[in-house]
Amino acid sequence: MGEDAGKWINRVSHQLKRQMSCEDQQPGQDDLTNMQKHILHFILLETMHRDLFQRDLEKEFKVRRSTATGTLQLLEKKGYLYREPVKKDARLKRIVPTEKALKLRGKLLANIRRREAQIRKGISEEDMKVFVRVLKQISSNLTCGEKQKETELSMERKGESDE
Repeated sequence: MGEDAGKWINRVSHQLKRQMSCEDQQPGQDDLTNMQKHILHFILLETMHRDLFQRDLEKEFKVRRSTATGTLQLLEKKGYLYREPVKKDARLKRIVPTEKALKLRGKLLANIRRREAQIRKGISEEDMKVFVRVLKQISSNLTCGEKQKETELSMERKGESDE
């Protein structure tokens, strides 16, 4: 079967998180967890070219609604963003970074470019395309497995309640 892919994904993920944690230290940003930083980075990048909503975060980070809600509430409380109702549908709340968050954008983009260059060093463009395609397939496989497990659990609970 070869090398354990899960082990390597986990190992590289930890290395990447450690690097991000070291590089992304900003004065006044010590109050953020790594996950909050990841989400704030995503918000800062995506709001440059489109409106962003909570469901976008749920999809991007593969988190439940309650997790996204809690994280957004904390980022709002810490002054990094606010949510404003959309005119066409007041139930929808657009995520808007504050001036405090926008001040981080330039350094953030520089860190991302530097990290991406480090990741790609010595790897051909063709190999990177294969690598990304394989990672997307792995993610899809895991998503299907999660959905199947949720369906099985739901059926078990239904069976228990019918008894």
